[in-house]
Amino acid sequence: MVGSVTEVQGFGEKLTKNLEKVIVGKQNTLTLTIIGLLCQGHLLIEDVPGVGKTMLARSMAKSLGCSFKRIQFTPDMLPSDVTGISIYNQHTQEFEFRPGPIMAQIVLSDEINRATPKTQSALLEAMEEHQITVDGITRRLPEPFMIMATQNPIEYEGTFPLPEAQLDRFLMRINLGYTSLVNEILILELQQLQHPIQTLEPVADTDEIRRMQEIVKHVHVADSVKRYIVEIVRETRDHAEVFLGSSPRGSLGLFRAGQARAALEGRDFVLPDDIKALARYIISHRILISPAARMRDLSPDRIVEEIIASLAVPRGDLGGGDR
Repeated sequence: MVGSVTEVQGFGEKLTKNLEKVIVGKQNTLTLTIIGLLCQGHLLIEDVPGVGKTMLARSMAKSLGCSFKRIQFTPDMLPSDVTGISIYNQHTQEFEFRPGPIMAQIVLSDEINRATPKTQSALLEAMEEHQITVDGITRRLPEPFMIMATQNPIEYEGTFPLPEAQLDRFLMRINLGYTSLVNEILILELQQLQHPIQTLEPVADTDEIRRMQEIVKHVHVADSVKRYIVEIVRETRDHAEVFLGSSPRGSLGLFRAGQARAALEGRDFVLPDDIKALARYIISHRILISPAARMRDLSPDRIVEEIIASLAVPRGDLGGGDR
């Protein structure tokens, strides 16, 4: 192994502690966000306004010492407003590339569903291949690269639903939700004089992030757990209430996220519990339920939970013996 999972565990603990200075009482959401970072994945944060979606992205960037850009999506935006554009310089008589906000390490795509499908599609290449192509020239994006997109699940007027191809490129769909009474009082106290993000300091750097991502890739996944992952995903394709099941990206997402969760808990092998804890965040946004299921208020989360409950859990030696 290239390093110890205890390093990843320590990395997760110090990053969580730093983020909790701004995001109060949301440890599970913070853990999922860190898992997304370790898997080199992207997050779709779906929640009502005012619960801290933007602050989560900004806090993540400051804690990691990464460059941060925010894209406020609107219906009149063009793809070039995201990727950048080549402008002719009369002095040099050459075209110069003016990079768009996508050329950052942590990119907040705010209210992504307010942009037209044409503008939304400008993110597809960036999310999958970590590069953009403008005027036939391909440019690599900085590493680490992570898109944290937000959308309001309540207000649909003037929005454009994300196409399945784009939803599939998000590793996870998460939410923050309202905090408890005690934590909301604490938020008032913390922000009485100034916002905590103003004094937030980095606790990691790019080299450390890359090292943690490399360690996670070497976490052991037993054959029985791999089969368990694929069975969950395949069941979504055969479920009577599902119109379109999860793609193989769902299997790969569960595989990688399971490795990251195990490492954050100090284990160098994945347990079925890791997969069960992550499944709804990784699978539910990748499936389309039937009209009949929607009429009965049957949600994708509920379907994923039913699938997990119906499958046999792997047992035996999951740690790989004498590795």
